[in-house]
Amino acid sequence: MSWYRQQTDADLMMSFREGNSHAFAEIYQRYWKKLLAVAYHHCGDKMVAEEVVQEVFISVWNRRKELRIDNINAYLATAVRLSVFKQYLRQKRRVQIIEQTADSVVTAWDEEKIYTRFLQQQINGIVETLPRQCRLVFKLSRVEGLTIPEVARQTGIAEKTAEAHLTKALKVLKLKLNRTCLWLILLIQLLV
Repeated sequence: MSWYRQQTDADLMMSFREGNSHAFAEIYQRYWKKLLAVAYHHCGDKMVAEEVVQEVFISVWNRRKELRIDNINAYLATAVRLSVFKQYLRQKRRVQIIEQTADSVVTAWDEEKIYTRFLQQQINGIVETLPRQCRLVFKLSRVEGLTIPEVARQTGIAEKTAEAHLTKALKVLKLKLNRTCLWLILLIQLLV
């Protein structure tokens, strides 16, 4: 190995092109610290810099037979700068994709909120048209979460009567919501 340390860059490149791994190891030893400094200077992140330098050396090794390099130092430094730039573009693209994905998720979530709010307003509107006692039983049962016996005690009516009011309220809601949903579906189809 010490023989390779005495070789010029041009001699090392000739041996390297022929697939000599010792020549490649010497080139790596000569330049990896300088290249790491160049990469770090351009990206400011040690891990990214190390990754870039490794990628450059792997690329050089994989393309060793086709490369015609006059100045290995300049070639490697330029390759590192270009790799840092490519890394920056990839990272920027990742951020854009994440932002676009987040925007579409937020948009879908916003649409869901709008639909939920619309549906809740429809239900509230229907409930307000119910007779007073029926409306009270529905609100106590479905809004406040009371059981039928608790609703009956609080309103001073029999459990069977409370149950009948709740059943009536639910039937009215189902019927009117079905109509509303049909209108909504027709409206959406007309808009599309």
